Amino acid sequence: MKRNTKITRILAMIVFSAIIMSIATACSSGGGDDNSVDVIELRLAHFWPANHPAETDLVIPWAEAIKEATDGRIIVTSYPGEILAQADAIYEGVKQGVADIGLSCFSYTRGQFPIMEVFELPGIVYNTSEAASRVAWEGAKLLNPAEIQDTTMFMIFTTGPGHLFTRTPVRELSDLQGFEIRATGLSATTLSTLGAMPVAMSQAEAYEAISKGVVRGNLSPLEVLKGWGQADVTNYITLTPFLYNTLFFFTMNTDKWNEISPEDQAIILDINERFFEEVACSLWDKQNEEALSYALEEKGLELIELDAEEAQLWIDLIEPILDDFAARMDAQGFNGNEIIDTVKELANTYN
Repeated sequence: MKRNTKITRILAMIVFSAIIMSIATACSSGGGDDNSVDVIELRLAHFWPANHPAETDLVIPWAEAIKEATDGRIIVTSYPGEILAQADAIYEGVKQGVADIGLSCFSYTRGQFPIMEVFELPGIVYNTSEAASRVAWEGAKLLNPAEIQDTTMFMIFTTGPGHLFTRTPVRELSDLQGFEIRATGLSATTLSTLGAMPVAMSQAEAYEAISKGVVRGNLSPLEVLKGWGQADVTNYITLTPFLYNTLFFFTMNTDKWNEISPEDQAIILDINERFFEEVACSLWDKQNEEALSYALEEKGLELIELDAEEAQLWIDLIEPILDDFAARMDAQGFNGNEIIDTVKELANTYN
């Protein structure tokens, strides 16, 4: 009985000592919660799967860099695969606070970003996704359109040029007449103007559609040849760097941004700039290069390059699409041709 009493006293002393140490630690840190560090947790929404380079090479390392640089004051959790919002609802979701940060395509809500459409117009040549991304990000800063002022834009980057992947060769414009091609949005208008027959469908549907002959090809970035397996069902690649470009926004809810201290805002902006330069602006180039090598070397596709005269013929035919854009801008009180000229000059610089 005495032994049990002794053990009980010892345990009581240990618990009492732990309480005293806890109080002492709290006092030494400033007397409680007054000096405690508030952690801001942010939710990031995007539509790519968890194994896509947009997640593995950009979002996750970017979030880790911010956590480390802010000593854990800012923690970003990524929600890939449309968990928080569908791809076409991500920008609005960021505005409304459904997500704190969002990454998606401007073109998914076509009409909401009329000035930003200039960077996706056909007829402007982009040699790489890096060139196209630099044009878009610098151009957006120069043009500063009101349509993207309702969030805090972190960066803008792009797929870069899209090309034609077909079952039968497209070597000149006459080969394209009546040719069924998978395309969506502005790309569909472009192909119609060239005499092709665009068919709207997702990338997920394109493989089967091509294999069954529903369409005879696709207009997309080179990455789909490997990532979506389309090198298995096509035989030719016609390089058309003037037909296609898709922009991605990486942006944050402004109210949430304003909750962050100026010190941590500066840290995040520095990290944004570094990740744009080192990762985002050339993210699609890496995928495109791997896919092109795969298609040519492992799958045996033939590469077709249009000569300068033939390419100019295509560009001349799609000029009215640029004229229509300029007219729409003029009708909204902007100088449409000046906007287009700004983008063309930037493209010449960065190409």
